[in-house]
Amino acid sequence: MADLSEVVRNRRMSRSFTTEEVDSAAIERIISLASRAPSAGKAQGWHVVSLVGDETASYWDATLPGQRRDDFTWPGLLRAPVILVLVADPDAYVERYGESDKAHTGLGEGRDAWPVPYWTVDASMAAMVILLAAEDEGLGALFFGPFGATERVREALGVPPSMEIVATIAIGHRDPSVEHRGRSAGRPRRSVDEIVHRGVW
Repeated sequence: MADLSEVVRNRRMSRSFTTEEVDSAAIERIISLASRAPSAGKAQGWHVVSLVGDETASYWDATLPGQRRDDFTWPGLLRAPVILVLVADPDAYVERYGESDKAHTGLGEGRDAWPVPYWTVDASMAAMVILLAAEDEGLGALFFGPFGATERVREALGVPPSMEIVATIAIGHRDPSVEHRGRSAGRPRRSVDEIVHRGVW
């Protein structure tokens, strides 16, 4: 197990994978760690649809059919042996905040009562843990969206209409022969002084 600061600094988005299978125990460890992510009211209203091996075809069939797949910029991404689709359940938060210890917040009145959709926040924090845990396992990972095909993914994977598809994470062994850097890779990271507003904005 690497030092946390080392894991954070080494983590990069991987866009090309080998066909080598990923140990199922590693995926279990990754998701188990993600389950420890912070959650508003401990509502824990996020889920993972796990696609392994041949199961990943249903995702790509929904998101990159026909010519779109032929023209896809990152063909090595299609080799990822594991795809995790993160799904949030807004109603879990409404129900949790309708309970006696949280009712005073008014957030139990409905989704519209939430100024910030914490179901998305929680799923995103879980996603960050997944990315770091994958790095710690010596695996590559990529966080991305369903390429404008959210409803096709919903139908293909049987995700209930009340749920929100937040993101997709591909996991696998990095392909060392290919380096697909994202278009934003050349942008410099902001310094701490640019980020922090001390005492006031």
